[in-house]
Amino acid sequence: QVQLVESGGGLVQYGESLSLSCAASGFTFSDYIMRWYRQAPGKRRDFIGHITRSNNTNYGESVKGRFTISRDNAKKTVYLQMDSLTPEDTAVYFCQVTVRGQNYWGQGTQVTVSS
Repeated sequence: QVQLVESGGGLVQYGESLSLSCAASGFTFSDYIMRWYRQAPGKRRDFIGHITRSNNTNYGESVKGRFTISRDNAKKTVYLQMDSLTPEDTAVYFCQVTVRGQNYWGQGTQVTVSS
């Protein structure tokens, strides 16, 4: 079955960087668009960005220029590099894929940015 497992979250200081990973299994990873979302306490889950099969990327306005999504098809892993972090980036971060019309999510990884 489809599984997504995020890792790499933690506590960082204002202005620092952090890299998240999402390991995928149960589907042909290289064939699918992979997405990242985040959800802050009491807020809706927001789109961060996605990466296509051909490595084209698209980002939400709040992270454009600071976050970078990449993928390693051999490792079946998608990455989220986050730079210039601020406390407003504090959230649980999720990766997501839609396979045969069904949405799958990882369990999320907490990122906390202190001021």
